[in-house]
Amino acid sequence: MDEAGKGSVLGPMVVAAVGCRATEDLAALPIRDSKVLRPKQREALYEILFRDFSIAIVTIDAAGIDDARSRMSMNECVAELHAEALTGLRPEYAYVDACDVNAERYGRTVAAHLDFPCAIVAEHRADARHKIVGAASVIAKVTRDRAIREIGEQYGKVGSGYPSDPVTIEFLRGYIREYGNPPPCARRSWKTVANLYQTTMRDFS
Repeated sequence: MDEAGKGSVLGPMVVAAVGCRATEDLAALPIRDSKVLRPKQREALYEILFRDFSIAIVTIDAAGIDDARSRMSMNECVAELHAEALTGLRPEYAYVDACDVNAERYGRTVAAHLDFPCAIVAEHRADARHKIVGAASVIAKVTRDRAIREIGEQYGKVGSGYPSDPVTIEFLRGYIREYGNPPPCARRSWKTVANLYQTTMRDFS
């Protein structure tokens, strides 16, 4: 289990689960944490994984994240989505990339949302430690990147969608200046978006 886009200000968050019968099934694949792979490598692995392994993907868009954030913390939201993806595969064991400073607590949180028995091992940096989690990170990252490309086709240059990306920030500022509101693809509950809205509208007025 892994996710992509948790900290983004634009677009969806994607949670992916990849299932296999034995870790040896992945031995021949050059899988690592998706962030250290080149885009072409991720795309090639994505196709192989979809062909040979069980996959479950759960996507939540910006509006869905905003709604969830009004009712729970982001970590709780991710735990629910992890559980939803696991339910698609119903495995006996699951390795999960922990989204809480307390990894064991995060594992218990995910397990509490399941209606079937599953031994969950939650670890920090699990995508770098376990190939099966690295495989999930590839699926999540490629799915998320494709969604961002679709947003770019609709709006123009939007960058990576992360608050550290100047292209993303400039897109948001320009859209707010032109339309008076953040775009539908923006997570309005994020402080980055709220602050940009306030400063842009103040400067504009």
